[in-house]
Amino acid sequence: MTSSTPHSAREPRRGELAILRHIRSRTAGQAYGAVRLGIGDDCALLRPRPGEELAVTTDLTVAGTHFRLDWHTPESAGHRALARGLSDLAAMGARPVAAFLSLGLPRELANPKGRWASSWVARFLDGLLALAAAHKTPLAGGDLSETPVPLADIVLIGSVPQGKALLRSTALPGHLLYVTGTLGGGAASLPHLNRLARQSAKQSPAQSKIRPNPPRVPAALAPLLDRHLWPQPRLAQGLWLRRRSLASAAIDLSDGLSTDLSHLCEESRVSAEIDPSLLPIHPGATLDYALHGGDDYELLFTAPPAARLPNSIAGVFVTRIGRILPAHRNGPVVTLLSPKGPRPLKPQGWEHFS
Repeated sequence: MTSSTPHSAREPRRGELAILRHIRSRTAGQAYGAVRLGIGDDCALLRPRPGEELAVTTDLTVAGTHFRLDWHTPESAGHRALARGLSDLAAMGARPVAAFLSLGLPRELANPKGRWASSWVARFLDGLLALAAAHKTPLAGGDLSETPVPLADIVLIGSVPQGKALLRSTALPGHLLYVTGTLGGGAASLPHLNRLARQSAKQSPAQSKIRPNPPRVPAALAPLLDRHLWPQPRLAQGLWLRRRSLASAAIDLSDGLSTDLSHLCEESRVSAEIDPSLLPIHPGATLDYALHGGDDYELLFTAPPAARLPNSIAGVFVTRIGRILPAHRNGPVVTLLSPKGPRPLKPQGWEHFS
């Protein structure tokens, strides 16, 4: 984001330069992380600590695929856009260093007719920057473009001591499988959001396809729907595991347990079994949601049997759900224990283009 024109509160807040000035004004006070030069020049300058490696992840968030204007408030969309990448850093035990945002907006959302503070783009930034501040992740730059639908491409840079990152490829046979938090809540929220959005559309139909019209969330449903609307990346838990060298491998659960565990097994060249009676299923979710639903953003990790893991890490429960086994040449990658014996568990979580 390269805007060298001084910000003026008197000029109309319209157009690309005005949005860039607004973003720059809101990030000017960031004094954490390894950012030595942020928004305002052609490149940002980062200075990691000696003996550390940089972990880099990217996440593309597109309206209609990762969020919906008739489901998500702008704040929720901004929060979720950043949470996805922060969860990747958490899975590697990395400390966030900086974020970069490339934001695409239809003209109708970029040039609001009313007050700027209540515009979609300003509220999107409210959600993104609030989560960034909570995890001391400075927004150090990015890009802005006009697009047919809203989209946000996030680049996140983290830092981890050299050779200490948690990986998907280091799970070992005999090690135990654990998850943080609860499973299934993110996916179990979707039918409720769809129903609420339909009811809201009947009461106040949107005037255009890109006009935001998210429903109000009933208080009784908030504990469930918040799992999807406001996912919390497990950075503190990932850092705790890495600093104590307790986890032998890790991955974040963004695409669903069956799919993400298959990824971990394939990278480590092992197989795994899950005991469904041990799964910490979120209230309001089902076993199917816990196994295959995405958007949980919990950590799935392995640890040696001798590792002494607490019942919770930084206030989030930790649950043993299974174990790692040697790879089977012709057998399933993941099996689910049942009264009739183990049965194959095929990856049925989220996959683009499937």
